[in-house]
Amino acid sequence: MRKTFSQLPLTGVKIVDFGQYIAGPAVGMLLGDLGATVVKIDPLAGPMWDSPANAALNRNKVIVNLDLKTEDGLEKARALCSEADIVIENFRPGKLAALGLDFAEMRKERPELITLSIPGFASNDLERREQRAFETVVAASSGVFTDMGLNRVLMGVNPSFSPLPLASAYAAQIAASAAVLALQSRQVTGRGDQIEVPLAAAVMEGLCYNSIKVADIPERYLTQREKEIERRRIEGLQMNVPYEDLQELLDPFFRSYMCKDGRMFYVVCPSHKHHAKRCLEVLGIYEKLVEEGLTSEDDTYKPWAEWSSPVSLGVYPMPKDWADHIAARMKEVFMTRTAREWVKLFGRAGIPGGPQLWLQEWINDEYAEHSGLMIDVWDPEYGEMTQPGPIVWMEESGEEALAPEPRRWVEFDEALKILRKHRTDIPEPSEENDQEAWLTGVRVLDLCNVIAGPHSACYLARFGAEVIKLDPAQPLYDSWNTVIYGLSQMRGKRSMLADLKSRYGRQVFEDLVKSVDIIVWNAPDSQIKRMGLDTESLRKLNPDAIFCKLDCFSGVRRGVRTDYIGYDDLVQAATGIMLRFGGAMDRPEEHAHVGTIDVMCGFGGALAVAAALYQKYRHGRIGRGRTSLSANSGLLQLPFAFDYKGRGLFDEPSGPDAIGWDDLSRFYSTASGRHILLSAYENDLQRFRNVEGLEELPDIDPDERAAYLATAFQSQPASEWLSRLREADIGVAICENIDALRARHSREADDTPGTDNGSYSFSVYADHPSGHEVIQLDPYAVRATRGKVYAVSPSEKFGASTRTILAELGYADRAVEKMLTSGALSESWSEEYLPS
Repeated sequence: MRKTFSQLPLTGVKIVDFGQYIAGPAVGMLLGDLGATVVKIDPLAGPMWDSPANAALNRNKVIVNLDLKTEDGLEKARALCSEADIVIENFRPGKLAALGLDFAEMRKERPELITLSIPGFASNDLERREQRAFETVVAASSGVFTDMGLNRVLMGVNPSFSPLPLASAYAAQIAASAAVLALQSRQVTGRGDQIEVPLAAAVMEGLCYNSIKVADIPERYLTQREKEIERRRIEGLQMNVPYEDLQELLDPFFRSYMCKDGRMFYVVCPSHKHHAKRCLEVLGIYEKLVEEGLTSEDDTYKPWAEWSSPVSLGVYPMPKDWADHIAARMKEVFMTRTAREWVKLFGRAGIPGGPQLWLQEWINDEYAEHSGLMIDVWDPEYGEMTQPGPIVWMEESGEEALAPEPRRWVEFDEALKILRKHRTDIPEPSEENDQEAWLTGVRVLDLCNVIAGPHSACYLARFGAEVIKLDPAQPLYDSWNTVIYGLSQMRGKRSMLADLKSRYGRQVFEDLVKSVDIIVWNAPDSQIKRMGLDTESLRKLNPDAIFCKLDCFSGVRRGVRTDYIGYDDLVQAATGIMLRFGGAMDRPEEHAHVGTIDVMCGFGGALAVAAALYQKYRHGRIGRGRTSLSANSGLLQLPFAFDYKGRGLFDEPSGPDAIGWDDLSRFYSTASGRHILLSAYENDLQRFRNVEGLEELPDIDPDERAAYLATAFQSQPASEWLSRLREADIGVAICENIDALRARHSREADDTPGTDNGSYSFSVYADHPSGHEVIQLDPYAVRATRGKVYAVSPSEKFGASTRTILAELGYADRAVEKMLTSGALSESWSEEYLPS
């Protein structure tokens, strides 16, 4: 199989992967890239999804073709599973058990086994569990296609199709991290676990920043687009804003600008104390705008009514008059240079911004190749092939992950021999080494900002980790970025505020570092070294601490863009997501409006932490985990993020007119006015003979199918078609929206994580610490039989635990008062939780 690299963290871990399509195989890929030995079981006829993407999904795997409907195939599958540490499947609930491969029974014989199921809908979702849950069916059912961002709402494009496999990509990262968290817990307890991660729950967690509802949110947090949507709804006006007019509703520091060479350049720096100013300085228009009245409020966390001016540079969103004025000036200046020139100027100045690229350009980008974000792999079917590099890696062994073994087909005997080569030592279970949750007793220091990093640490909290969030005594980001986002990513944490540049703040920081097991930060290497968290310095402070870094552009190898600052939207621009969604260079569009890649990267950070913990417990090595937004874009675009000699066009569905993949897999309007998403394949055609009103479809000329189906679907309401098509086991879903899902699946917060509530679950916090009623998604995607999943506490106010944490570190009351009085530490950024 692969060359043995002892440094890779999951070396010796044995996995049997029954997965098909994307989610299951992607978990095997993620774990194989980290060193696991993976045996893939495919049907005799090959994988159920015939795609070049399988070359990447199945790298570092040997493939065995078995017929699980025969006793011989079953016996061989059981023999392989009996050697495994982890077994993966992503079929409908109960399907594998019905074939004779029952995970519960396997674990009775081998309690140390970890099993991982990734169904489309939850096994306890009686309404949906038996549905044919293809990627697009899950997306439509979960509101993905009707909540594709504020732009599409205003343009009246509803539903709005996207070919990105959001559900599978989120599920893969969540499931992989859950499996390795269970694995590292097994090294402590000797006990395995049975885990389920439904795709529907996973994609909802990925979009949790879009589904949160805050009652009576102050006006200062409403964007121009949100205000326009509300105005049109109140006045009964159509949502039909042209793309060009829509651009004038965007913040000047959160949009694309045309450059001299005809390429768009995306700027995303609206919320930082310094980024917006640096942007205007690099453009050469800062001084003039200040002369014209542009102001920067010293304290933007006090009530808006108390500001000296309604506008403050570095606060999002900006009032429309100033937004229009600044954008007009920026448009003029951007046209004076090429996008390539602006890349250098913005990168060197530490300003988040970059050119809009097509995916094909990104795949063949010099930096992407050099850094290991894209790698060359020789595949037995496609030859020399460019694929996404490792999504998660360890600093100390990342170079090894850049040389994956290509997929290889073997006979059963060889696969069994490969698994038997490895032996994993597991402690004997006892009461003394038992854990209630996978991370019981683990202490985490979260130094991150925005979404990806903080969300990673928040995710760890549900599994029992104690998380301390450390932020500056005086904020660098505006309250939209900290408090609004914090309603989601601060859950389950205690918050402390300290000026790390001060003597007292530095002292407290070092004491915290000495007290924790894990440190998570999304900072450039220069800042990490300055704070004493590079490998050598951290070893002196806390030799047992694991460090995990998340950032924007990193790959395994350093390159010219490694330390460039950036966010989710910027990676969407750099890797082709925005241009695909918009459809053309002169009309790029953000894909959704929060968290397309951010949250996924957070789950990737958790996988890095889990792998580092396993490496520590199993091999006695202290590692440094890594992932990046750019790396995760490779996972998100896996169905088309590849290149090889003879590859066809990069012609996946794009632009606002996209309605699906083909005539059998697309949106159709029904007699009730609601859209359904049909998800069928050519080999499903005979099933339509059992659908009243669609019996003739198999006989229709392929060129006439769309017209036939569009006409037929207008004869009955959406609910009737749902019933008829599901009765014939054809994939279909009504295009739901998140507001409706939240309304139907909300309950008063009851200190449970929502894992018992099926595929969708929200909690209503009537007495939220913010003083506002908050309805938000539960931490419910991971369901484990042994390890407990906690209902994490609502986000406390920033700084609320400063005193308590200082006391726990051993500081006397008098010393604490002195620190607080000096301003080196703080208990709050503002009088109000959510500044009005």
